[in-house]
Amino acid sequence: MGSREDERLARAAVEALVAGIDLTPRPGLPGGQRTDGGDLRWSAEALAPGLAAMAAVARRVAEPSAALRIELGAVGRSTERDMARADGGRVLHHGAVWPLGLLVAGAALAPRGTAEEATALAGRIAAHPDRRAPRTPTPGSAVSVRYGAAGAKGEARAGFPHVRRALAALDTARRAGAREPEARINALLAVMTTLQDTGLLHTAGPHGLREVQDGAREVLAGHLALDDLDRRLRNRGLRPRGSGHLLAAALFLDGLR
Repeated sequence: MGSREDERLARAAVEALVAGIDLTPRPGLPGGQRTDGGDLRWSAEALAPGLAAMAAVARRVAEPSAALRIELGAVGRSTERDMARADGGRVLHHGAVWPLGLLVAGAALAPRGTAEEATALAGRIAAHPDRRAPRTPTPGSAVSVRYGAAGAKGEARAGFPHVRRALAALDTARRAGAREPEARINALLAVMTTLQDTGLLHTAGPHGLREVQDGAREVLAGHLALDDLDRRLRNRGLRPRGSGHLLAAALFLDGLR
């Protein structure tokens, strides 16, 4: 195993992110057949070298240790800077590097492991503090404290329960005969129903988060059309980006399965 395997994992992660972008409609989210889809796909490609580097670091360190957490953090921050340069400073996939990077590392640590093993290993990595991370508070960390939301760090430390939820939703939809785009939309909605998205809490507060969660439940229950939810969220400026990133993470592990 070596650089080819690292590049394969990185390519699989980027393709999973693009697969999520290409879904139509993605309730409240950019992408699909909208004019911003091309920019999002271009920006996703900028993640590949960084994700390959994360896989290589995990393979070299060979255990979910504090040392690995520090190295992954450094590579992740460098990857976000590279992505910002690629998309003119917009950082279109801000937040995607964290789950995808950890899960790429988890998959590199267990190259023939299951999705459950990869999420568990990622959780063990995330449990270690990154002692070299900037100490400046972020909007996500402030919201987590204010509302008691787990946030991206809590999701990772718990072994990505919403990624596992999305994988289960994919399996259920496929067994029921759903076409692949429908199965993936169902997985996205399943995440949206319960994820405490700190990005939404920051921009729209608890009421905005609740509107996203309730709307996703209505669509899954057959009480609301997906297009209507998409319009509702766009009109309110509600963008469940955290759910989109976790869907990409689930599609990455699904592809490895």
